[in-house]
Amino acid sequence: MRLRICVLSLLISAPSFAYAQDSNSLTIDGQVMVTETAAPAHMENVDTIYSGWRFRSQETQAMEMDDFDNPAFVFLDKAYELWDAVDGTEGKSCSSCHEPEDFTGLRAQLPRVEGEELVTLEDLINRSRVEHMGAEPWKWSGTQMTSMTALVGLQSRGLPMDVAIEGDAKPFWEAGKEIYYTNVGQLDMACSSCHEDNYGMMIRADHLSQGQINGFPTYRLKNAKLNSIHGRFKGCMKNIRATPFKEGGAEFKALELYLASRSEGLSVETPSVRN
Repeated sequence: MRLRICVLSLLISAPSFAYAQDSNSLTIDGQVMVTETAAPAHMENVDTIYSGWRFRSQETQAMEMDDFDNPAFVFLDKAYELWDAVDGTEGKSCSSCHEPEDFTGLRAQLPRVEGEELVTLEDLINRSRVEHMGAEPWKWSGTQMTSMTALVGLQSRGLPMDVAIEGDAKPFWEAGKEIYYTNVGQLDMACSSCHEDNYGMMIRADHLSQGQINGFPTYRLKNAKLNSIHGRFKGCMKNIRATPFKEGGAEFKALELYLASRSEGLSVETPSVRN
């Protein structure tokens, strides 16, 4: 409890110039991105949602505004190589069956329920590798996977986030919501402690965002690589001294669905740049 009080005191005592978000607009390759919109009806405590881009410094924002300056595109080059690389027992590559453009709109609608299972983009990629290529699945947050999810996600850049949360998706969404609001770890904090109750405040010389996931995988200047959604969840749980759930596990998939629903209407920014 004392540790939690110390963390929250850092937030509460933030400098007076701390802000909820700036007023800059994001345009990439001539395409205007929606970085601010009314919160979806299910968000009872927030009126307006903002992309994490709006909380970053002007220098970091500028990197995402120009694909040439965006360091994530080094990994996109790798993804194009992987796309054409033959792998597995079937002698196939991704390009044997698809073009990247075939997946326009996919990133904006994931996770989704197929049968009785909640599936993510990583699931779909590994399913294709195993079932159609006869290849080994990639590590969830490995460079090969994050490079490929960035390439597939790029095809949806500029489209609004729009995941289904009713019907078969409802139980998964409810489970994700419960995780979001449940205090865990030695610091006794929840996702909402930072990203709903204190977004815009300063902590560790940076502004807390609303924790939107519309830009993942995202290139972080902190570790100079593409970071997966579940990898970021894992890092957050470690920061509050909680035992992380498994990447690709049911808990993180449910949380991903819930957070994707909180991004409804924001543009897909994949691959984004963050601190």
